[in-house]
Amino acid sequence: MSEYSPPPVILITGAARRVGAEIARVLHAAGATVVLHYRSSAAEAEALAGELDARRPGSATPVAGDLNDDDAPEAIVAATLERHGRLDAVVNNASSFFATPIGSIDTAAWNDLVGSNLKGPLFLSQAAAPSLRERRGAIVNIVDIHAERPLRDYPLYCVAKAGLLGLTRALAVELAPEVRVNGVSPGPIDWPEDGQFGPQQRDEIIAHTLLGRVGSPADVARTVRFLLFDAPYVTGQIIAVDGGRSAHL
Repeated sequence: MSEYSPPPVILITGAARRVGAEIARVLHAAGATVVLHYRSSAAEAEALAGELDARRPGSATPVAGDLNDDDAPEAIVAATLERHGRLDAVVNNASSFFATPIGSIDTAAWNDLVGSNLKGPLFLSQAAAPSLRERRGAIVNIVDIHAERPLRDYPLYCVAKAGLLGLTRALAVELAPEVRVNGVSPGPIDWPEDGQFGPQQRDEIIAHTLLGRVGSPADVARTVRFLLFDAPYVTGQIIAVDGGRSAHL
């Protein structure tokens, strides 16, 4: 994705906060016009859009939608095209994350975890595919190292991310040669805000990374930028950004 004029339009899901917001900032700094999808974080999305628009007017648009709703993916893509007239890339970042030990899994947990981590990316990518083909664009999916190495007490989340990993490679086949599709698989980057991992568990996770430290949202964002802007011959790949944790998990 190089030499676009006007700038490429990139849709980032779950872009209002945390890793998604950093991805939006990094891609915006690289020259992209960004569409900031959010589900419920309206104030944060509006604030981020204002921050980015102050740097380059008309370069950031917040768009609301629950990706688990059947009509949302088409509506989000339609809103993007109505506002900007094109769509060059999609970053499927939005995700739910919570424990579901065996015996506790119910339909609500299934709908939430599979909906946000697999169903949403699938149907949003499908809705975006015609525009991405026209622009010879790209998709980047935010996967997880636990897609391949499951985390105890999180089987449903791990299964959903494993599905997203498989979807990444399947879409690379389905949308070739016009559209490249890759994934970024983070390790310990942003701890959950609800205290799911206590201090001792965090220390154990950090000790199990080869680099002996947590990463930052910027580490993920820079890898997304690479895949979108600087990797024209890369597709169907998953890049681990985990400090080496998956090398000996």
